[in-house]
Amino acid sequence: QVQLVESGGGLVQAGGTLRLSCAASGRTGSTYAVGWFRQAPGKGREFVSAIRWDDDRTYYTDSVKGRFTISRDNAKNTVYLQMNSLKPEDTAVYYCTLSTQYYCSSSDCSVREDYNYWGQGTQVTVSS
Repeated sequence: QVQLVESGGGLVQAGGTLRLSCAASGRTGSTYAVGWFRQAPGKGREFVSAIRWDDDRTYYTDSVKGRFTISRDNAKNTVYLQMNSLKPEDTAVYYCTLSTQYYCSSSDCSVREDYNYWGQGTQVTVSS
C-alpha cells in the first residue's frame, strides 16, 4: 500500500504563487510515475502534470505550461508542484496520484486510469 498526503494549498490572489507538496509513504519502491490532477466545481478531474520515475521526464497540460513546474525530492519521498502566475481558472482541488502498475500508457502520462493511488486533495483558490 501507498499513502499520499498533499499540502500547500490555500487562497491566493491572481498572479500569486503556491507550492503543493505530495508526501508518499509505504511501498513506493515500484513507482512508475507521479502526477497531479485537479477538479474544479462541477467539472471532471483533469490532468495537470506528471513526472516519470525512470527518467525524470515531466509533462504538463497546455494551460499550465510555463507557469507550473513539477519536481521531486527522493530523499524526502516528496513530489512538488510549483505554481506561478496563478489564474482564477486554476481554482480547484488538486490531487496527487501515483502509479505502481506500469509505465504511462500515453506519451504524456495523462491517463487517469494509469494511476492506482490517490491523495485526499488540497484546495487551491485563486481570487481575481
